[in-house]
Order: sequence, then C-alpha cells, then structure tokens
Amino acid sequence: MATCSIFQALLLFLTLSDLFVQNLSIGVGINYGQIADNLPSPSRVASLLTSLNISRVKLYDADPNVLLAFSNSNVDFIVGLGNEYLQSMADPIKAQNWIQQYVTPHLPQTKISCILVGNEVFYSNNTQLKSSLLPAMQSIYHTLVNLGLDKQVTVTTAHSLTILGNSYPPSAGTFREDLAQYIQPLLNFHAQINSPFLINAYPYFAYKDNPGQVQLEYVLFQPNQGMTDPITNLHYDNMLYAQIDAVYSAMKAMGHTDVEVKISETGWPSKGDTDEAGATPENAELYNGNLLQRIQEKQGTPAKPSTPVDIYVFALFNENLKPGPASERNYGLYYPNGTPVYNIGLQGYLPGFDISASSNNALSVFSFLIILMASLICEHL
Repeated sequence: MATCSIFQALLLFLTLSDLFVQNLSIGVGINYGQIADNLPSPSRVASLLTSLNISRVKLYDADPNVLLAFSNSNVDFIVGLGNEYLQSMADPIKAQNWIQQYVTPHLPQTKISCILVGNEVFYSNNTQLKSSLLPAMQSIYHTLVNLGLDKQVTVTTAHSLTILGNSYPPSAGTFREDLAQYIQPLLNFHAQINSPFLINAYPYFAYKDNPGQVQLEYVLFQPNQGMTDPITNLHYDNMLYAQIDAVYSAMKAMGHTDVEVKISETGWPSKGDTDEAGATPENAELYNGNLLQRIQEKQGTPAKPSTPVDIYVFALFNENLKPGPASERNYGLYYPNGTPVYNIGLQGYLPGFDISASSNNALSVFSFLIILMASLICEHL
C-alpha cells in the first residue's frame, strides 16, 4: 500500500477546505440597515462580511462612513437615495450635486454598481411623490451618462409587492390599475437603460395575515404539495417564486418581457408580538437557510428556470430603533454584538468579539475531520 507525500496531503487538505469555503460563498446579497443605536462600526462590519464571504450589500442611503470602510474590498454596493430627495432630483444640477457628493468620491476604491432611487414609493398615498419618481430616476441616469459612469452604475427603485393587483395564479399577475399610469412609463425606462425591476417580497406577511389559510411549509421552502398554475401547468413549491413570476406576468401584461425581476428584500423575523404568527427563530432559520440553499443551487423560478433568482436578504443586524411591531426590529441574521441570531451555515464574526468555546470546538472538529479524511484517502493512494 503506497503512502502519499506531505505535499499531497497538504494539497488534499487545501482542496477540501476550499470546498468548505465555497459552500459558504454563495453569492447572496445582504441589506445593511442602520436604524439602531448599538451597531458595530462600519470597519468592523466590513471585517464581518469579509469573513462571511458576502460580496454584495444594499444600503438605504449612501453613508460615506460605510463606503469608506469598504474601500479596496470586493464588496459591491447598491446605494440608496431617500424618498425625501425625489422631488428635488428632477433638477439636473441637484442630481449632479448629489452624485458628486455621495457617489463619485468613493469610485473606484469602493464598488458601487447601482443607485436605488426611492424605496416603496408606490406604497405611499402621496401622488406628488409617485409622480416624482420617474423624473428623479431619469435625472440621476442622465447625470451618470454625462459623467461617463452609466456603464458601471445603473439606476432603479424598489417596490413593495402591494403594487400587484392580482398575484394568483402567478400567470394571471397584474399591477394595480391605479398605478398603471406610473408603472408603464417606468417599465419603458427600465427596458431602455437595461436596469432591473426590484421587489421587496415577504411570504412571512402572507402567513402572518392568514396562518389558517397559508401552509407554513409552502412559505418556508419545506417539503409540501405546493400549487399548480391552472393556466401554465407550472408547479410551485414555495410562495416566493410564485410571487416573482406574478411580477413577470404583470410586466408581460404591460408589454415587457425584457426587464429582469430581482428581490431587493426578503427575510423572516425571529421574534414578534403575540399577534404576529410564525415570528420565531426556528422559522427564520428555516426560511433563510432554505433560501440560501436555493441561491447556492442557482435556481430559477418555474416560469424563468434559466434565470437564477437574484436576492438580497433582509437584514444583516437586528435594528432596535425601527418603528412598528416587534418583528420590524428582529429580522437580523446577527445581533449587534456579532453573535448569530440563529444558525444558517454562515460562519463569520466581528473582530474583537470573543468567539465562544463552542465555535472554537466546532472549528477544531472540522479541522480534525479534514485531517482524518486526508489521512484515510492517502492510505489508499
């Protein structure tokens, strides 16, 4: 029986270790909200995301402290331009001033690939705000063109799923009639500049509102009978994919099959008020863990099987100052002190945080198993 060299054993160890790391680096995006008074510094967050192999981050503003902390990293940013700016952004001078203040100082050291102009604008009852959205997006885009940045930075906005008037079955998805006057020209603009249509989609809301009607397994990506679209005969085993395809159908009804749908937010709270059914750590772990598995497999939806679903999970941290029910403050994958709220397979930690003995033991066991596997395989080489 031949024995392998130290070099062969080391090479095998590195290969197996690399497979483990690749399993964690799954291309998921993360929402980095900051409505809290106890969050770690941006530089520590940068180290955490590096340890997690997460390379796509969505902000709700263009915080210069965050963008500076991620200089010379591989992290790609979506930055946000808040709703409060929309009405003024139609002015090209103000649009240029905003970009030159918040975006260009960080290029190219920090990767910024998208500007999110407004968030869930059509969820509001403010007609002036709704009317301001497209002109603001156009003004920001034309400024990027003038600055020669339009090839590296795109422009879009994010919508609540409430923009749908009908979502069942997915093939019958339509936008609300009262929003058609805004969405039709918006889709034309997306197609013109080749930018994605972003949706904030939360199957949790559907379950919370109707726990007796909505099957928990269906919203958590757990084994279930699912549903079959009676028009297309396509089978759905989870609600999120059905929601995405409903948006595709709604766009098709407006004459567009040339705009990609991406999920700018989705997640599940680990805690809620007494009337918030399903908000538990166990369900949050199942939802996000199963979702990450599907992202890793590069799955597409039944209607778009060859287009991997592009998702930004909400959110990196629990945010203790968010208003509303308890669930709003408990969507985070991590507590602000750097400990995971639950385990979904992401192994990362904040610098300066004392990793628990159990985490060290887990890493030691993993290293031991790798070495043992290498030894056993070497014996048979």
